[in-house]
Amino acid sequence: MNPRPPGTVRIIAGQLRGSKLPVPDRPGLRPTSDRVRETLFNWLQPKLPGARVLDLFAGTGALGFEAASRGAATVRLVERDPGLAQALRDSATRLKATRVAVDTADALAWLRRSPDQAFDLVFLDPPFEAGLWESAAAALGPWLAPGAWIYVETPQNVAPSLPPGWLPHREGRTREVRYALLRAEGGPAPDSAATLQAESTPQGD
Repeated sequence: MNPRPPGTVRIIAGQLRGSKLPVPDRPGLRPTSDRVRETLFNWLQPKLPGARVLDLFAGTGALGFEAASRGAATVRLVERDPGLAQALRDSATRLKATRVAVDTADALAWLRRSPDQAFDLVFLDPPFEAGLWESAAAALGPWLAPGAWIYVETPQNVAPSLPPGWLPHREGRTREVRYALLRAEGGPAPDSAATLQAESTPQGD
């Protein structure tokens, strides 16, 4: 049985540092842990100022709001659950996060639309039981700017087949999840010294 989600998650750094986001008790809702988010955003920090960001399965919005807090130019949150989507809008209003926009939509249906912008960074972290990594990844291409960064989070034992043009950059693991940062073709090649540096993120009991 999955543990109940925490009641809130905290934004780690940036303009909104210390702000809390609610975590409703919803099936499959699983916020990215503080330790994984801290590692991920350490990787991303030089790339965030001015970035256009898409949080495709937004849930609590922890990834998208963290990106906004750290200097992203725009953040688009896509969430199919109307209650969660309204909570995201309420958080954006409460935190005066004017660069955050929320779309209430099924992620795959949303991706089938004609793209209205290209994103520099995409968070791909769907509910684990839905198994949507491959279908979402296949539909993302038209929405990606050249050299876009893509973050993918999966269970420890799952390795989805991702598009061949997504180049692995960094990867980490905890006891429960595997997470990776990849780079879409079209930008400068990742630093070879950093490529596929596996990071083990300890988890407290």
